Formats: sequence, structure tokens, C-alpha cells
Amino acid sequence: MAYTHPDRETIRRILEETDTIAVVGLSDNPDRASYQVSAAMQAKGYRIVPVNPNADTILGEKCYPSLKAIPFPVDLVNVFRRSEYCADIAREAAEIGAKTLWLQLGIVSEEAAEIARAAGMNVVMDRCIKVEDSILLPEGKSSRRPG
Repeated sequence: MAYTHPDRETIRRILEETDTIAVVGLSDNPDRASYQVSAAMQAKGYRIVPVNPNADTILGEKCYPSLKAIPFPVDLVNVFRRSEYCADIAREAAEIGAKTLWLQLGIVSEEAAEIARAAGMNVVMDRCIKVEDSILLPEGKSSRRPG
């Protein structure tokens, strides 16, 4: 089944239900998009979990070498890796019970989408999570859930 983008309300629901975001390919270089997007999401109230085997901490958070190494639940896996790596990342995301696989702007993998959908995950590809969040939840995390 060919991928189609979720509608705006589905993306809004995904963001509202997300607290913890594992970022695969998060760079410790502040000039990189992965760092800038993750810093913005962290500032909006999401917990960012860096997945980068080459760094100890990024954005003040402990880095993990893989998704499977994260010792707590993750809601969403945000991917900043080339599409040829995404199927393996989708398998690992399914193994850890993530609810959503999100491939950043410019990244598309039908194989990853199929793996994630088969595991019951939401799939968003070729979209920037920061842009979607700023459009759909402009008030930030505090507006996401009452109380």
C-alpha cells in the first residue's frame, strides 16, 4: 500500500499524545537541522532522547547508541537518517513499542512505512515535526493537555 500523508487532525493527535521523542541521527552540532529541530521541540516541552552512538550528551540529555538501549518507553521515533537506514530503524522502533515513526523532511521509505504500519504504528514521512508542531500546536506543550 503506497504511503499517503496523515491528515492534519491525525498529526495533531499524534503530537498531543507524544511526550518522549527519540531522535535517531541527532547531531551535537548546533548548525545541523537535527539539533535545531530537536532544541525547538525540547523548548516546546517534549522530552528529547538523543540516539547517537558518537556522543555522550546532546541538549543536556544522555545519548543512547540505539533505540533498544533506551531504558524507558518512547512515544515517537523522529529520524534524521538517509532513507536506506529507515527500514532497520522502523524494525527497532517496533521492537521498543514506539507509537509513531516520523521521517523528517526529505526522507521517504516505503519499506519503513510498511514495517511500522504492520506493527500498528502511526507513520509520518517527508514532514518536519517542528513545522507541524508550530502550525498545529502553536501554544506549545502546555496547550496539549489540560491540567
